[in-house]
Amino acid sequence: MFETLLDVRRDVSERLSEAARDRKSAMHVPTVITSDVDARVMVLRAFDGDAWTLRFHTDTRAPKVAVIENDPRMGVLLYDKAAKVQLRLRGIGTILREDPVTDAAWESSDNFARRCYLGQGPGALSDNATTGLPPEFEGPEPSDEDLIPARPNFAVLRIEVTSVDWLYLAYTGHMRAQFERAGGDWVSRWVSP
Repeated sequence: MFETLLDVRRDVSERLSEAARDRKSAMHVPTVITSDVDARVMVLRAFDGDAWTLRFHTDTRAPKVAVIENDPRMGVLLYDKAAKVQLRLRGIGTILREDPVTDAAWESSDNFARRCYLGQGPGALSDNATTGLPPEFEGPEPSDEDLIPARPNFAVLRIEVTSVDWLYLAYTGHMRAQFERAGGDWVSRWVSP
């Protein structure tokens, strides 16, 4: 199945591409870790197989934004239970606020998704259980005009992948490979699981 390191790298790329486009993919919502060792599940929105970048959406008011801007080292953990494949990625995160990529991501989102950026920022304290949304948008879809104040709160988190640790779990024996970026090329090696 995985005879060469090239086969493995191709598998990683295909899995990331599928995870970004198929919301039913087991790897669609990976765990994303910031340099302060805080972890959260995020939706993988896009994977660029040429640049080896991942794209996520975030709120500019989220505490993780300041952490990433201060120390951009990131980790991403993905697991496909049925395929028995785990991916551990490391990379460099960048927050894109006013950027063509961010503008395109905003434009491709529907108004229900955009409304998340209308309310209180992530982590805002509340005396009661809350969605954080303004009450008038806790059901109804906001109009384009209603969403004008939400756009400054929306950003893209882009992670440039710098290393990949691939683990395949098999009853005949696990297999593991690692890939690290060296300039524009990848250094690849098999390692013991």
